[in-house]
Amino acid sequence: MFSKKQPEQSAQETRLFSHTLDEQANTENATAEPPPRLEEHLFCWLLDAQPAHLKKHVPSADKVLAELGQRLQSNAMEELPRKPGTLPMLMRALSAETTDRKHLTDIILSDPSLTDQLLQVANSPQFKPGDHVIESVDQAVFVLGLNGIKNVIAAAVMRPMIAARNSSEALFAQRAWRWGLTCARSAEMIARIHNDDTSAHFMVGLLPSLAYITIRREITAICRTHNIDSEPEPALLKQALAQYQWATCQLLANIWALPPKYHAWLLTAERPSPTQENWPLLDGLVVGTREVLRHARQRNLAEDELQNIVHISPQQLDQVRAAVLTMLKEGGTEH
Repeated sequence: MFSKKQPEQSAQETRLFSHTLDEQANTENATAEPPPRLEEHLFCWLLDAQPAHLKKHVPSADKVLAELGQRLQSNAMEELPRKPGTLPMLMRALSAETTDRKHLTDIILSDPSLTDQLLQVANSPQFKPGDHVIESVDQAVFVLGLNGIKNVIAAAVMRPMIAARNSSEALFAQRAWRWGLTCARSAEMIARIHNDDTSAHFMVGLLPSLAYITIRREITAICRTHNIDSEPEPALLKQALAQYQWATCQLLANIWALPPKYHAWLLTAERPSPTQENWPLLDGLVVGTREVLRHARQRNLAEDELQNIVHISPQQLDQVRAAVLTMLKEGGTEH
């Protein structure tokens, strides 16, 4: 999986979103004290819980997770976000090389809610290129350019779906959105290094955060249906996220009729092989997660481990991290 030689065990332990979080303990080369795993640090931060709380036994876990799996398989998720009405037109316009500014502006203006969200996102610290307020869609397209507006559109489409509905999910939603933006920006920049589709990688980089909030809401709904808990235990949410994050990403891409390459990128990130050539999404998730945790002063991945995992040079990695750090700083610190 790595561009540099490393022991197989380290590859598994530091791989983000690995389905084998606990399997390495059973291998012959396993140590008594395995190195920290980046994904576990992410769950601690997102769920605002200590590692011990995420390992807690939850009696209802098997029942709840089984129902979640059944809902996913039968496409019966209650909390699955609906496809935005203008998304098909936007996807065609964004993928077409001949799309001009007026055509893109007309599509956005045809959806009032998208127009409002786009202006909010375009004026957020993470996207606004200067001190001047962007007051119209046409101005946003002009100021940000076609590539820049593509990322703003992706964020504007997903932002309302990730926004907190109530106080109980407020912190999780806030952190999931921050994490999603950071991973998306990292994937976008790494795709540019590999001469790949930058705006598409930005959008697919947001899908895991949308999958996370969707899973959290679905678990909450299942628990309420069975009168199990008013709020799911962090350990239960962690198991659900680790087990069903990629299936939920694929389902979102499917119901939104995203192009086949999105499904392929998600699959290669879920099941990387040493012979694959497309790394921007997986590397973007690793770098984005590492940097958002570092900025939040959470436990993290060691510097040398990060360089051994990603498939870009040290100089390129420094450039990506510098840009991501600037975005995180401009986005403000956590309350």
